[in-house]
Amino acid sequence: MSKFFQAFLTGIFFTFILDFFLFLGIKENYIDFYEIDLYYNILFADNQCWLIYTLLSALLGFIIIYLNNNRVSTIVLGGLFFLVSLTLIPSVGFALGSALFTQKDVRLHDDRHTFIGDIYYSGRTTITFYDMELNRIIILEKKDLK
Repeated sequence: MSKFFQAFLTGIFFTFILDFFLFLGIKENYIDFYEIDLYYNILFADNQCWLIYTLLSALLGFIIIYLNNNRVSTIVLGGLFFLVSLTLIPSVGFALGSALFTQKDVRLHDDRHTFIGDIYYSGRTTITFYDMELNRIIILEKKDLK
C-alpha cells in the first residue's frame, strides 16, 4: 500500500472519530432537547460537509503519517478531540446545534396558512418549526409549503 493511500485512510479514520463525537454532542444536546424525531445516522449523513471532511482527512493523514514527530501528532489530535468533545457539554452542544440549524423569524406559507416563527431543524421531508402564534413546536411537511 502506498504511503499516500495509507495517510489518506488514516486521516479518514481519525476524522470519522472526530465527526462522531461532534454530531453525538449535537444529537444529545440539541436534537433530543427539542424532541426532534431524527436518527443519528441521518443527522450525520445529511449535515456532513464532504469537502471539509476530505480536506481534514488529508491534513490529519499527512500529520500522522508524513510528520515523524509523535509529539506534534499527539498535540494536534488531542486538541481536536478535546474541541469536539466539548459538544458533549449540554450548553456547548446546544449552542453549536442552534448555530447550525436554527433560523430565526421565518415566514413559511402553505395553501391555507402563514407560519411565523423559528425553524429548529430542516430535515429531508419535514421542518421542525416553533410557531409564535401557537407558542409550540409543530412539524411541517416540505412538500406542502410554497
